[in-house]
Amino acid sequence: MNILTKMACVGCMLMMLVPLDASAGTKGNKNSRFDWNHVIDAIIEVESEGKTDAVDKSGKSCGIMQITPILVEDCNRILEKKKSSKRYSMGDRFSAKKSKEMFLLFQSFYNPKNDVELAIRSWNGGINYTKRATQKYFEKVMSKLK
Repeated sequence: MNILTKMACVGCMLMMLVPLDASAGTKGNKNSRFDWNHVIDAIIEVESEGKTDAVDKSGKSCGIMQITPILVEDCNRILEKKKSSKRYSMGDRFSAKKSKEMFLLFQSFYNPKNDVELAIRSWNGGINYTKRATQKYFEKVMSKLK
């Protein structure tokens, strides 16, 4: 085999190892850091306009991200599964920092591929959301992202 053919073969093999998409190397990788800040900020704008003391009409959803008691319980269950001694309280829903931590914990557990649409819809409709029921919310959050 001549040198030109060998170089072409090596070049082809190297190209097969390089991802075609810049995100292909990190998408779905639990160890990669995904920046949720822009999504969190959009959700906060839709949910409470940034008011840490916000409470919905039913009194169940509270804080800047309108966290429910069910979400607090779910986060504590996830922490228990991860063998962490940390736990969240109902009062933590009024803490911007802890609300964001709960969002990130929820996403790391239910959305390891960091799918933004899944994140937005599941934040509104839970893990068993329907597109129809979460469509208006999804559109509101997406409008804040632009």
